[in-house]
Amino acid sequence: MTPESLLASASINIGLAVVALWLFSVLKKQPRNAVVYYARRLSDRHHHRPLSLHSSLCLPRFLPSVAWIPRAFRVSEDEILSRHGLDALVLIRLFKFGIRFFLLCSLLGTSLLLPVDYYNESDLPTRKEYSMDAFTISNITRGSNKLWVHFSCLWFISFYALFLLHKEYKDILVIRLQQMKELRHRADQFTVLVRQVPLCPEHDTRGCAVDHFFSKHHRFSYHSHQMLYDGRDLEYLLGKQKKLKKEVEDKRHSDILSNGSQEHKHISTSEEKLREITNMIYHLQSETMLSEKELPVAFVTFKSRRNAALAAQTQQHSNPLELITEMAPEPRDVSWRNLAIPQKILPLNKIGVILAAALLTIFFAIPVTAVQGIAKYEKLKKWFPPAMAIEFIPGLSSVVTGYLPSAILKGFMYIIPFAMLGLAYLGGSISKSNEEIKACNMVFYFLMGNVFFLSLISGSLLDEIGEYLTHPRDIPSHLAAAVSAQAEFFMTYILTDGLSGFSLEILQLGLILFDIIRSYTYGRGKERTPYLFSFPYFRVIPTVSLSIMIGMIYAVVAPLMLPFLVGYFCLGYIVYFNQMEDVYETTYDTCGRFWPFIHHYIFVSIILMQITMVGLFGLKSKPSAAIATVPLILITIAYNEYCKIRFLPSFKHFPIQTAVEIDEEDEKNGEMETHCVDAATAYNRHQPCLERVSSAESPTNLSQPLLGTDSI
Repeated sequence: MTPESLLASASINIGLAVVALWLFSVLKKQPRNAVVYYARRLSDRHHHRPLSLHSSLCLPRFLPSVAWIPRAFRVSEDEILSRHGLDALVLIRLFKFGIRFFLLCSLLGTSLLLPVDYYNESDLPTRKEYSMDAFTISNITRGSNKLWVHFSCLWFISFYALFLLHKEYKDILVIRLQQMKELRHRADQFTVLVRQVPLCPEHDTRGCAVDHFFSKHHRFSYHSHQMLYDGRDLEYLLGKQKKLKKEVEDKRHSDILSNGSQEHKHISTSEEKLREITNMIYHLQSETMLSEKELPVAFVTFKSRRNAALAAQTQQHSNPLELITEMAPEPRDVSWRNLAIPQKILPLNKIGVILAAALLTIFFAIPVTAVQGIAKYEKLKKWFPPAMAIEFIPGLSSVVTGYLPSAILKGFMYIIPFAMLGLAYLGGSISKSNEEIKACNMVFYFLMGNVFFLSLISGSLLDEIGEYLTHPRDIPSHLAAAVSAQAEFFMTYILTDGLSGFSLEILQLGLILFDIIRSYTYGRGKERTPYLFSFPYFRVIPTVSLSIMIGMIYAVVAPLMLPFLVGYFCLGYIVYFNQMEDVYETTYDTCGRFWPFIHHYIFVSIILMQITMVGLFGLKSKPSAAIATVPLILITIAYNEYCKIRFLPSFKHFPIQTAVEIDEEDEKNGEMETHCVDAATAYNRHQPCLERVSSAESPTNLSQPLLGTDSI
């Protein structure tokens, strides 16, 4: 790729970003777009926060502004934690990690590495044309002592990354433990999820078995239990009832306007159906009927958090396949349908998910290879001779090879997170947060395999894979050679993902167009509700982690990329802070359980950076530097093992010490009994099939009109 291609990519991405952000700042001021740009603040839970929109036709309403940008830097982390939870703060700190890391690396790279790479005494007189290789380690001659500068920078960057990672892990753990104390009202702190509940031999019910077992073996700490029911028929009836109720309301409204007798007959018929369905729901929700639909899953509530934590972390039954316990997710986080999946089927589900993810990865090798063919114009002309026609249009070849490949690749990859989230759901996770965490893992490794590694070797895919299998010792040198050759492509990828990707994320163009079409077609005259969605951690975290990986690998190889990454993380921080505040809803809070996975992604990135440099030092005939890098790899691995021992267990379990401290605080304030009683009914209140019919929907009130005769 030539500098002209990189300049074309940068110009297009900057232009698109400016246009998108300009449109966003104008469209956000329009009252009709509030359902898109202020969906979170318009929801019931956050409606107390006023909106400042221009209702009258005035000039400021149609002028772009940047007032929403400084807001991201004025809000403290404590405010983010209180408004959105620790998971949101973890994402914000991920962007801050990127800013801190790449800012220092940029200063080091531009002031030290770039001059060393560019002013190479052996190549400077013979350089006839400018290329991007002049700004990378490729420009250093074999055996040059200048490579010790790169070696020193590698050690410094690695230790700086490990220092930041340790600091983040330690800080987030402290915040996590404090947040658990702040959220002491949550039902999941008192509740243990029990699976594979056997039938009671005396009464032939599972609820009785749970009560007998925990009353006997946890006599002084057991409080109560809530069973899970097979409520598919109930959920169907509840959905049908809501739909029918809405139809009755619409018919009453049209009857008031038309005052027709025929319409009144239709209303009477619908009301009769509604009464029948409501009576069926009441009957199926009775205790006798529900006992016949018990599933081998229960939520067991204990009298204290300490006892719940102890029960969750110990084996209950002599048969480890029965009465399997773990801390329950919070009620709004439970994946109710997946809990109904039999335990013996879950391994098959997981194997199926792994196979499906592998097939998806292999399938997407085709578009990635095609994209790399476009990026390498010389090969493109060889494979597709008509492509030579673009040479006759000035500047077009720069656009095709510079911007088009990364844009196409980004477009293909947009659907991957949603596909992986669907696969994670099929895997049988007990909570929505677990589904997103599993999706994060699958998306990250998919992107690492397809976007990074496959982009490196796609020029001769089968030959390279065969070479890796037959000569595994040569993997570092092959990786180093491929990394050095693809620096320009990944620079354009960062530009496209950051400038275009983030700006289109905040613009929400798809929702705006959908809302316009809906307003003038099937949604005409209907009440417009906010487009409120859960925050897409499964989409944001892997993408940002991939950018960190690319940046780390190229930190020493191509330092020219580093300033772009600083801009990438600054823009991402501003955009996603705005989305948290105004657009997306935080539907659950795992108290920071995403961070250990983010830590792992960054650890993998550091290891890849170091292995790549081992290969590069070997290619540059500097074996002493390559050998001296091996201890750095061992130090990094040892550090990661230390983190697994020091920090990871506190993210997996509910520490007994923390549980006791919260219990003591509750007993001091006289709130222990209140929180325990609330936990004893919380899961039944959220179980879909146990949704109660309100008094307004009861059979005695169905025949009453929506409006009195005095108002007609």
